Amino acid sequence: MTREVLPCSFVADSSPHLDAIADAYDTVAVRYAELTRGALDALPLDRAVLAAFAELVRTAGGGLVADMGCGPGRLTAHLRDLGLEAFGVDLSPVMIDLARAAYPDLRFEVGSMHAPGLADGRLRGIVSWYSLIHLPPPEVSSYLAGFRRVLAPGGHLLLAFFESGGGPVAAFDHKVTTAHRWPIDDLAGLAGEAGFVEVGRMLREPCEGERFRRGRLLMRTGGHPG
Repeated sequence: MTREVLPCSFVADSSPHLDAIADAYDTVAVRYAELTRGALDALPLDRAVLAAFAELVRTAGGGLVADMGCGPGRLTAHLRDLGLEAFGVDLSPVMIDLARAAYPDLRFEVGSMHAPGLADGRLRGIVSWYSLIHLPPPEVSSYLAGFRRVLAPGGHLLLAFFESGGGPVAAFDHKVTTAHRWPIDDLAGLAGEAGFVEVGRMLREPCEGERFRRGRLLMRTGGHPG
């Protein structure tokens, strides 16, 4: 398989809010990596959703897949193990250093998922695994539009987030920095407005040690892969 060449660098897209998120994750990066190591092993429903996403991308012809907000890289590596050509992007330089050290065969870049250095339609898939949760809710639409821009026709998007349990969007005291819980219908609606078509969704109840219900949305762009 011929591997596509990525840009040499990604756009930093700095703002006070994004800088604060990066600083918060820099501070806890080592501990975070330790706590989340092997987390998917005990989450069969999450693995099933990721496997479905991977199968859809492979069936559509494969190609580059971005793990937006990749943290220490464990999910990027899991996507690689599912047969995808995956790379990771994260705001936190410390997280990216940890990811590169743990998975030297994969590519990781410091940058914003809002402004990756990618041409329109370059990607075949995007996974946003709890990476939209720290954004102010009015900004989420622009990030979804950015995902749509860099995905090819027929490309797939997988969103993972904290679900609000039927209530409105609500901020909560995430262990790293303030985050938001979303009604799954509201987030699906915003993705639809950005040009995505829903493929499927999943809600799972909190596991031991978790506070909130978890939501997963699997979306695709219109058209067919070229």
